[in-house]
Amino acid sequence: MAAHRLIRLSDRSSADPALASAAPRAIVFAVVSLALFMSSVDGTIVATGLPTIGHALSARLNWTAWTMTAYQLGLVVAMPVAGRLSDRLGRKRVFLAAAAVFILSSLACGFSHSIALLILFRVIQALGGGAFVPAATGIVSDVFGERRDQALGLFSSIFPLGALVGPILGGVIIAEWSWRGIFLVNVPVGTAFFLLGLRYLPRSEPLGGKIDLVGSALLGATVLATMLGITHLGDPGSSILALGTAGPFLTGIGCGVAFVRRCSRLEDPVIPIALLKERSFAAMNGINFAFGACAIGFGSLVPVFAEDRYGLKPLAAGTLLTARALGEIGVAALASMFIRRTGYRVPMVVGFLVMAGGLAFIAVPPHLLSPYVWLSLGAAVTGVGTGASAPAANNATLQLSPADVGSIAGLRGAARQAGAIVAVALTTSLVARSGAHIATLGHAFFVLATLLMLVTPLVIAVPDSDGGLVSAA
Repeated sequence: MAAHRLIRLSDRSSADPALASAAPRAIVFAVVSLALFMSSVDGTIVATGLPTIGHALSARLNWTAWTMTAYQLGLVVAMPVAGRLSDRLGRKRVFLAAAAVFILSSLACGFSHSIALLILFRVIQALGGGAFVPAATGIVSDVFGERRDQALGLFSSIFPLGALVGPILGGVIIAEWSWRGIFLVNVPVGTAFFLLGLRYLPRSEPLGGKIDLVGSALLGATVLATMLGITHLGDPGSSILALGTAGPFLTGIGCGVAFVRRCSRLEDPVIPIALLKERSFAAMNGINFAFGACAIGFGSLVPVFAEDRYGLKPLAAGTLLTARALGEIGVAALASMFIRRTGYRVPMVVGFLVMAGGLAFIAVPPHLLSPYVWLSLGAAVTGVGTGASAPAANNATLQLSPADVGSIAGLRGAARQAGAIVAVALTTSLVARSGAHIATLGHAFFVLATLLMLVTPLVIAVPDSDGGLVSAA
């Protein structure tokens, strides 16, 4: 790739009429949205079933918790790999293959009789669920053409809705049916959007090229080893020099270096090296990592903080996220409608600052209000900030390389999930080692707010609109 390559965005590939005529845009959007919704639901639906699953499979909590962690780790690996696959093999093929993997692995999860098998099938399920994101992004980008920014912006309201519905749906299914039902419910729903996708989704022209399986394995090993090191660091008596901590960290660093070198050397790597090194892409990768830590990781930390600090019941603590989700969904829809007027930088800056304010608000002791109302207000503020910034953040770098839209979407999702996992794992490890659990949790929200403030200036490095000349050096 040339050191300085200019792309005229006004000449970027727009929607092919043949693609758009395959089905009404609304049907295409509905099909891919249903898949994204189910992928989001499955990230949180297990939360309410952990005690039940542990009792049924005679597993301790630290192992049952891996049914959630394994899904998130699978998403980190699946998104960039599936993004490259969707560009090379065609969006529809990857989408339908992801649906098949998602359905079959959900069925296997539902009939698992040991925690080890359940964790294994959850990883496979995440590979299917994670592949939906880049494939769906590419499909919508192809079909909606010049209006793709608004269509993709609406995706920002799907994920919080799924995260909101997941724990509630899981609780209802367990109460009325069985823990196995939280996985088996995916089979009829998944079959529905598989058949609809087969009928209505347009075909895209594959670009061809080989898939770097070794690079994919190195990426997975980097993430897994790093997370094992962080998790072990939280064990009593462990240190950074302990074998169980230093070994995984060194392995993760080694695999990460090997992955970047391989991407630099290959002509067709799993992640184009420009998406890692080029100034605008590098800035957005950092922003997306911080966004994931604060917007996604936040959802796992607030209920724990509410229960430990203020003694709220689990159900009340869980409903704190309802206020966040409602604020995020409503504002994201409005931000998507006006994204062409506002550009990308202003919504991101405003959204990040509002989100940081909400995080700091949560960490401060309540004044004149009950803890539940105080935390609900803070959660709602963070939702407003997330909703304002997410549509712009989703679109900000897609136009830099339209041919790699799947890869860009996959890397973006992986960066956000990695940020969330690191934030949660690091916070819980520090809490486990600390003698003042409540104070440490409170400080974590200040740290997240500071992180958002620090990455906000990086917004200057990303394009502000979808027109004109930009450098893709």
